[in-house]
Amino acid sequence: MESNEPSQNEHLPTRGRLAGIDFGTVRIGVSICDPGQQFASPLENYTRCNEKLDGEFFQKLFSEEQIVGVVIGLPIHLSGDESQKSAEARQWGKWLQDVTGLPIEYFDERFTSVMAEDFLLAADLTKKKRKARMDKVAAQILLSTYLESNRTETKKPQSLDD
Repeated sequence: MESNEPSQNEHLPTRGRLAGIDFGTVRIGVSICDPGQQFASPLENYTRCNEKLDGEFFQKLFSEEQIVGVVIGLPIHLSGDESQKSAEARQWGKWLQDVTGLPIEYFDERFTSVMAEDFLLAADLTKKKRKARMDKVAAQILLSTYLESNRTETKKPQSLDD
């Protein structure tokens, strides 16, 4: 498959709440950030039904949460090549953009599920509780990483003498 780096488009608003999406064929993890785009929080896991119900769900959720843009995790192989799941995520992202009218950006989601699993294991949750939280925590990690990668103002450490 052709190597495509996840897009780093500048078309998502830099203010307002963004949604992070951990795409899955059965479940979709959703996270959101604050209006200043500093912190991401897990929101919920959504179990897909059909296009009509899925569209209604995301339209309502994004309206209630005042979402201004969406970051969708793009499954990338360790080599940097896109996978079949990447194509599915892009196709679903196009559908979501058509349904909601919101701008979409794709972002490399490598290791987000592993990090989420490690985080949930460290929290000493049961297997059932970890599974119930996994996708939305992966979405939170994805959105947090995206927000951090787009910070333009990196402050230098202040001197202790100042």
